[in-house]
Amino acid sequence: MSKKNDWKNRDGIVYSTNTNFDYKYEHTEETETLPVARQNLRIQMDNKGRAGKQVTLVTGFVGTTEALESLTKLLKTKCGVGGSSKDGDILIQGDVRDKVLAVLTKEGYKARKF
Repeated sequence: MSKKNDWKNRDGIVYSTNTNFDYKYEHTEETETLPVARQNLRIQMDNKGRAGKQVTLVTGFVGTTEALESLTKLLKTKCGVGGSSKDGDILIQGDVRDKVLAVLTKEGYKARKF
């Protein structure tokens, strides 16, 4: 974390008159990634809050952000579209639910289309 922007992560602390005050950052631990066969993923089409654009939303992933990013990259390359991961969800551009379901089941994930 850069020294310039460290104040942005301070929850509720604005200023302290104590010269010896040192803010303690809370570090949240990430959950361990479940094995592929134990993941229960939900695939659904969504367009709320996205200016009417359709996206395929994959929810239910339990694991680290690195594992989520690698799964997102796999889905994006296999489907040939863009996308992102945010807050444990994977967003894939367009309505590609069938392709995503095929890729996930081939990789060994338990996935259902809603």
